[in-house]
Amino acid sequence: MSAYRLAAPAGLWVERTRAVPFTFNGRRFTGLRGDTLASGLLANGVRLVGRSFKLHRPRGIWSCGLEEPSSLVDVGVGARYTPNVRATQLPLVAGLTARSVNCWPGVGLDVAALSGAFAALLPAGFYYKTFKWPSWRWYEPAIRRMAGMGRAPLQPDADSYEEVAAQADVVVVGGGITGMTAAAAAAREGAATLLLAGRRLGGALAWRDNPEVRELGARLQTLGVRVLTRTLAFGIYDHNLLCACETVSEEGDAGEGQPVLRERLWKIRARQVIAACGAFERPLVFPDNDRPGVMLAGAAEKYARAYGVGCGRRAVIAAGCDHAYAVAAGLRAAGLEIAALIDRRGASPASESARELRVLTGASLVSVAGARGVRGCTVAIDAGGRAERIDCDLILNAGGFTPAVHLHSQAGGRLRWLEDASMFVPEGAAPGVTSVGACAGAFARAAAVSHAAEAGEALARGRAAPPAPLGGAGPCSTASAARRGRGKCFIDLQNDVSADDVALATRENYSSVEHLKRYTTTGMGTDQGKTSNINALALLGELAGRSPGEVGTTRFRPPFAPMTLGAIAARRVGDLYRPLKVLPAHDWHASHGARFENYGDWCRPAAYPAPREALEAAVQREARAVRSSAGLLDGSPLGKLEIFGPDAARFLDLMYVGTMSTLVPGQARYGVLLNENGTLVDDGIVACLGPGRYWVNTTSAGAERTAAAFEEWLQCEFTDLKILVTPVTSRWANVTVAGPRAFEWLSRVGLGNELSPQAMRHMTLRDSVLGDTPLRVLRASFSGELGYEVNLPADEAPRLLERLWSHAGEVDGTLYGIEALQVLRIEKGYIHIGTDTDGTTLPADVGLARGIDRKSANFVGRRSLSRPAARDANRAQLIGLKPLDGRTALPVGAQIGPHPAPAPTQGRVTSSCFSSELGLPVALALLQGGALRTGETVGVHHLGERIEACVVTLPFVDPQGARVHG
Repeated sequence: MSAYRLAAPAGLWVERTRAVPFTFNGRRFTGLRGDTLASGLLANGVRLVGRSFKLHRPRGIWSCGLEEPSSLVDVGVGARYTPNVRATQLPLVAGLTARSVNCWPGVGLDVAALSGAFAALLPAGFYYKTFKWPSWRWYEPAIRRMAGMGRAPLQPDADSYEEVAAQADVVVVGGGITGMTAAAAAAREGAATLLLAGRRLGGALAWRDNPEVRELGARLQTLGVRVLTRTLAFGIYDHNLLCACETVSEEGDAGEGQPVLRERLWKIRARQVIAACGAFERPLVFPDNDRPGVMLAGAAEKYARAYGVGCGRRAVIAAGCDHAYAVAAGLRAAGLEIAALIDRRGASPASESARELRVLTGASLVSVAGARGVRGCTVAIDAGGRAERIDCDLILNAGGFTPAVHLHSQAGGRLRWLEDASMFVPEGAAPGVTSVGACAGAFARAAAVSHAAEAGEALARGRAAPPAPLGGAGPCSTASAARRGRGKCFIDLQNDVSADDVALATRENYSSVEHLKRYTTTGMGTDQGKTSNINALALLGELAGRSPGEVGTTRFRPPFAPMTLGAIAARRVGDLYRPLKVLPAHDWHASHGARFENYGDWCRPAAYPAPREALEAAVQREARAVRSSAGLLDGSPLGKLEIFGPDAARFLDLMYVGTMSTLVPGQARYGVLLNENGTLVDDGIVACLGPGRYWVNTTSAGAERTAAAFEEWLQCEFTDLKILVTPVTSRWANVTVAGPRAFEWLSRVGLGNELSPQAMRHMTLRDSVLGDTPLRVLRASFSGELGYEVNLPADEAPRLLERLWSHAGEVDGTLYGIEALQVLRIEKGYIHIGTDTDGTTLPADVGLARGIDRKSANFVGRRSLSRPAARDANRAQLIGLKPLDGRTALPVGAQIGPHPAPAPTQGRVTSSCFSSELGLPVALALLQGGALRTGETVGVHHLGERIEACVVTLPFVDPQGARVHG
């Protein structure tokens, strides 16, 4: 057994008869079942576990919980690799492999530690000042290589994650004595109660073998309280949505290639939340307080009592609060030698009662000996300069407590500063959140437990909880600008923020707490300043002549602790990341050679390449076929809504730029939708099915958002209208036949002459039937050719496609996909919402303002169209472009202007293709004042290349529009 493993009864949580082998930085060690990686390393005498972020200083284990700033490790290999895991939170399992982060070639010899020699040149904000000249690009590659801690995994995560929704009357966050008491009280009053706890119930008493904890645990079970252990509540959101992450399987629980369910994300709707999150121990600030072997006093006691590990053999305790004396007594009882207790305060009742300890009051640490491990310290005994060297291998911090007020703050609660205890505590309750115990500032156990019981009972009954009984922590001290001794005094260990950095920020007038945070990076690490923020705020206040209460705190934003991306994504990965919709005839298309790609939310055929045919060649072949004979397209994703009711016509006039109320049954009209700013958000065709009944087509991507917009206007603004909006996109398939021989192809499968171009005009709709299948046939075109959109029940789509395809040879017909459709619509100058428009595009910009002035009815966005900016002749307007050389493609996104970037741009290319009909590339673009610039030559800039192009009128093909009429 290691010399650092203490004798029983120390080690309540470990099984001394069960050894656990593990590997750290390539070295093999042995721990005990129940150990964490941190306790296992300490038991083996390992002090140096990592390097700091900026200066790469040696760092050891600092804490025993999730507030750990220093001991971050990468765990596992391959698909079971996880970066930046806190060693203090990582249970040991057999075969665990871990490595230090942010060091090369190793933690012992780290080349980047040379930056410590230039520490004077790397103060707070040095990156803002240093890397401006001569160019940021000179430094960027090296900085990006050095940035970050652990490295992101290169292989897909082998494990799985899931998400669960739940609800409860009362949710208690924290499994300490006050949390358990509050949960029992709420459940006793009949409230459905959920308790979220850490790895064990009992909090700080869990490793003291307290019978009260066992008794309360049994009571919770009897009362039916649902208890989730290993669950961290990391954020509270609107309407008391509490989010928590449950650890189901630890890193290393499964071997390579054996996936496990790793984490479960809980989304809990709670009527009331009781925060019983406890408090963090706060360190003191003294020179070289970051050395391996310097750590929090409470953490050392926990390692001794819970894991049976002595963090050192001979300890010095630096005290700024009465808690240090209780820790000293506990460590002595566990077998550690306490060389001295250095209390920076004057004499107190606690110091006078510790007769068995050597206590130096009014003293302070001025130096720490040892670079990679503490070998001793120097203590300034009095103000006269008397100093004493004390040999030790462990220095413990006990500077007071910081209540964990994150949930209270996230819920919108306010904080107030307690001067004597040097801490921020909740000021009353937050909306839906009540704090109890240490996180409320109540440290006296009896009073805190009594208050927790009263709060649980009151909230279960729907009453307000009584105020928390503040106190019990005793007088505490914080960081001070006065310093003695040499060496850096660190405030934030992870980001290497020192007291000098805070002073520099104050001198440079970064005296706002938010500015201080960003300028110095205090509290921006994975620990989010849990042990550093109060000292930083106190020091800032002292330097700026303000109290910490006047300085205030930064916002406590979720997540409270780092979350894995897997937990946040849950099962939304792979095909479920953005669930794709498939066509009703997906399998039919696959059997006919479709090459599928994702378009919006749909998996659709991009083209149908023949064997050994390139995609672009297939696209041009399909487009030529539609122009010369006929093509067959599956347009099922096209949005479809049925609008029904006596006010349907009036409603559509309000929603669309065009006038829809004049449509007669069987007539259809193209229309565009605007938002309140007058910008284009969707377009489509509206057809009248009968009195008060309309068939509305939207874009494929706009089906859901258009239906949602209609409902929002009906429920929030036009509440007097009697109308029903029914989305039917998934109910109806759409088979589009386009080209000069389109009707001939349809007639081959049995459609009658009532649908012929002579009998059925463009932009009309007819109900028909094919066998026993009802059809809704719309004569419309997105290709500029004669076109029929045959709408039919979705299940019947494969049968109709097969019947049409069996006659394809008779009309030289072909299947065509989305890419050919894009070529056809660009040739005709038809816009694609979101591609040829943006968040500023108005109807007049794309030639769709005709009739607005004549329309008497109001419509959404109309008022915005009257603003001066909307009538500016120099607005970006849709135009056509042809390259002057007749062969160079105009890339989408290319900027238009006389000079390349970073010069001001006059516009951009929005859509581009090669037109086999014209034999040259063509493009659509938004160009400032484009309507007045026809015939002008412009420069199109892309990746350093300039392409000369001519502005032309649209459309490129069939400007008279004769083809669409057949």
